[in-house]
Amino acid sequence: MPAVVIIGAQWGDEGKGKATDLLAGRIDYVVKFNGGNNAGHTVVIGDEKYALHLLPSGILTEGVTPVIANGVVVDIDVLFGELDALSARGVDVSKLLISANAHVITSYHRTLDKVTERFLGKRQIGTTGRGIGPAYADKINRVGIRVQDLFDENILRQKVEGSLNSKNHLLVKVYNRRAILVDEVVDELLSYADRLRPMVADTALVLHQALERGETVLFEGGQATMLDVDHGTYPFVTSSSSTAGGAATGSGIGPTRIDRVIGIVKAYTTRVGAGPFPTELFDESGEFLRTTGFEFGTTTGRPRRCGWYDAPVARYTARVNGVTDFVMTKLDVLTGLESIPVCVAYEVDGQRVDEVPVSQSDFHHAVPIYENFAGWSEDITGARSFDDLPKNAQDYVLAIEAMSGARISAIGVGPARDAIVVRHDLLG
Repeated sequence: MPAVVIIGAQWGDEGKGKATDLLAGRIDYVVKFNGGNNAGHTVVIGDEKYALHLLPSGILTEGVTPVIANGVVVDIDVLFGELDALSARGVDVSKLLISANAHVITSYHRTLDKVTERFLGKRQIGTTGRGIGPAYADKINRVGIRVQDLFDENILRQKVEGSLNSKNHLLVKVYNRRAILVDEVVDELLSYADRLRPMVADTALVLHQALERGETVLFEGGQATMLDVDHGTYPFVTSSSSTAGGAATGSGIGPTRIDRVIGIVKAYTTRVGAGPFPTELFDESGEFLRTTGFEFGTTTGRPRRCGWYDAPVARYTARVNGVTDFVMTKLDVLTGLESIPVCVAYEVDGQRVDEVPVSQSDFHHAVPIYENFAGWSEDITGARSFDDLPKNAQDYVLAIEAMSGARISAIGVGPARDAIVVRHDLLG
């Protein structure tokens, strides 16, 4: 049975939760392997809409064991808030497992995130201010707090003292903020320990044993490839590895165990935050995509920047991740457009460029070269097979597939859980 990775193949918000939910009835474990509560998944089940930020979306499927793995940074207060909200709606959250090696977001991480972003002025990255970056920075600097530290007060206090020793100088002398007291942080973190303890496990071992038993494990990436700290539009990126390779380091599962990589793309493109975005629209077409697609952040509520589909970006993400299948979402949003442009290449300094430029400056100045496709006016939300789609919608999908570097195996045609056209088995 397979280990499958689902990743965002653009700048995030592609609908990974919907794709995970599509497969969840056939899998045993859903693993979040990177990021924190700086991104969200929206899953619609019947008349119910669930907005998840830190939890894997597989937590909504009965029988699935959700796992927060070691590559995630955990805001425990947010975690408990999400669990309580789901429990109040009748969702069983008792099977959640959290890696003992996952790092914890503290109050001083959130404070530093907000003040440093404001300090950047016009060079702001567009962070959510939730402490994600500073928590990952502490992890790399080897002064981070891990989940397991909450169960040993002496170790926890030593680590908090060591971390705040330098941070308080920065807060007071550079940012003109008050120093953060060690006791405040330690007491808050210790207050979580008793409730957290039953959820904590050696999740790398648990997942290894599951694969050895022939069970199916789904690795659910947060953010997206173009926000990956190594392979994205640096420095306008997230602080973790959101590509398929991050599933191995972020979970403790070897890369040879991964069988399939599913990339999620919208039928157009969006991003939140600053950074290059060649196909971004500033006219009524952009507003149409934003309004019709309800393009506002699940976590932040920020309006998303909207643009046409970018085929070079899709080819790039297919290559970087080793994508075996694409899932295209929100095809229904394009209904009603007479003509649909698709970016097939860029013009950089008067030259045609068919791939994403390696130079940040070139990518920032890249001008999209478009090919136009005929639109359709028919309602496609009821389509459940490819033949149910209008001819022009079929042609659009096939053209995108030919440009993007991997087959399009499923197509989202509406927000409902079952509003999807499956062309190929994602697990086969």
